[in-house]
Amino acid sequence: MNDMRRTILWVIFGFSLLLLWDQWQVAHGHKPLLGAAPAGTGATPPVVAPAGPRAEGAALPGAAAPAPTLATAPAVASATRAPGAERFEVSTDVLKLTFDTEGGSVVGAQFLRYGDTMDANKPMVLLDESASRVYLAQSGLVAGATPGEFPTHKSVMKASGDYTLKDGQDALTLTFRSEPIGGVQLTKTYTIARGSYALQVQHTLTNTSAAPVAAQLYLQLVRDGNKLPGESSFYSTFTGPAVYTDAKKYQKVEFSAIKKKSADYEKQSQNGYIAMVQHYFASAWVLPAGMQRSISLEGVDIGSALADCCYRAAMVAPLEALAPGASKTIATTLFIGPQEEKMLEALTPGLELVKDYGWLTILAKPLYWLLDALHRVLQNWGWAIVALVLLLKIAFYWLNAKAYASMAKMKAINPRIMEMRERLKDKPQEMQQEMMRIYREEKVNPMGGCFPIMVQIPVFIALYWVLLSSVEMRNAPWLGWIHDLSAPDPYYVLPLLMTLTSLIQTALNPAPPDPIQAKMMWIMPLVFSVMFFFFPSGLVLYWITNNILSIAQQWIINTRMGVPPQFNLPKFG
Repeated sequence: MNDMRRTILWVIFGFSLLLLWDQWQVAHGHKPLLGAAPAGTGATPPVVAPAGPRAEGAALPGAAAPAPTLATAPAVASATRAPGAERFEVSTDVLKLTFDTEGGSVVGAQFLRYGDTMDANKPMVLLDESASRVYLAQSGLVAGATPGEFPTHKSVMKASGDYTLKDGQDALTLTFRSEPIGGVQLTKTYTIARGSYALQVQHTLTNTSAAPVAAQLYLQLVRDGNKLPGESSFYSTFTGPAVYTDAKKYQKVEFSAIKKKSADYEKQSQNGYIAMVQHYFASAWVLPAGMQRSISLEGVDIGSALADCCYRAAMVAPLEALAPGASKTIATTLFIGPQEEKMLEALTPGLELVKDYGWLTILAKPLYWLLDALHRVLQNWGWAIVALVLLLKIAFYWLNAKAYASMAKMKAINPRIMEMRERLKDKPQEMQQEMMRIYREEKVNPMGGCFPIMVQIPVFIALYWVLLSSVEMRNAPWLGWIHDLSAPDPYYVLPLLMTLTSLIQTALNPAPPDPIQAKMMWIMPLVFSVMFFFFPSGLVLYWITNNILSIAQQWIINTRMGVPPQFNLPKFG
């Protein structure tokens, strides 16, 4: 039974290392060891020849007349830009956006309240079009029941409105208006409220021709598939497109699956959104609920010199025919911002899921709520982490007490077990029977120390993902030298303390009778601790706090049970 207990602990530790290695593999672009790539969806939507010079794309099933095509993202080199197009910046209290009069697109976005990953003194850049990054938000019209050319994100528009949110102003409004193309004039009106990362975008179509016109509205996010600067190799977070619908819920898709044309996601819906997701930040286009839309994720060649460029997430919505002289407005939302859970929940159903907790969401969400509540009281995310771990320790006190009590009993009878094993080392069957007799006499359950700890593992894994995923940790100080809980400790003080507390915990546990196992029990925390030198400070702080509280509880319980705490030091001789 004692061997079985150690075997289970080895299995847990080995599986943990396997999961970490699997994440390292994914982070470096290799195939995952665990789980398969997203399954293919079979045949792709039909492709038809475009009516004009527009490049080939995914057809929208079910449209009347010739099936329309979704415009391919344009080349971004300056030589391909439309003549007369200009770029300018628009600033609010939280955003600095770069707009392009070519299509009225958003081609740059900086967050004034979040520092850059590599340099906290510079604002974080999300959308960009530079030598190192392509990430754009575009929209326009393509042919629907009426064939022909319409205003797209390549059409030059005239801009008017406010470029800066002034003091006392609640929101700014910016308008882009195209020339009539194909009998349709497109007007985009951006409204950006103070403190908001959600851009309300009204697309107004006006029929300037003498005949009814029916087009389709498309919304798309275009991004390269390269790794983020400063991304850790020791833990991996998802970067790529995501789709949300009421039917299939949140579906994230790897760039590699799109490249292989094996991506599995909902392609037709009347609700939901498309998004581009990365660690801490996201962008998303949202159409009104109840509006039919076709969804596509695909690789596109936009003429960039960047490797692995680019990928597009798009929605195409067919519109009713417009009578001559008539206008129609479609209200959409473009979100460009941090993954702040409450803000995302308020924007549209399911948007908070871009902050991905994985399969432990049901545990992670209440843990985040509690962490946020503690922060409102303590006004410091570091101390909120310490307080949360303390509350969890209190909640699991009796489970831990049973585990440590079982360990204390095992420690008390360990000399008898070791003497018996030495005496009967050549008689394994008799050794096993004698061991069971000792356990019955002493009323010891060798598994008693494992089960209470295993029950708590999902909770602490969920808390791990809460701390890893919460943008609130970014640039958040704790005390002294820790100025950013999302970054590794610059002086490695916390990882060294983590290693020390792990070794103390090992020393307080009963030494395994097998000398090889005893040595391995000391090597394990050292190997495991190496990874914490590269983990965010907030995660390391959480583990240190948990270790210290566990040591204190184990010490108290051992003392109460009359088993004086002692350190079982390793023997490597």
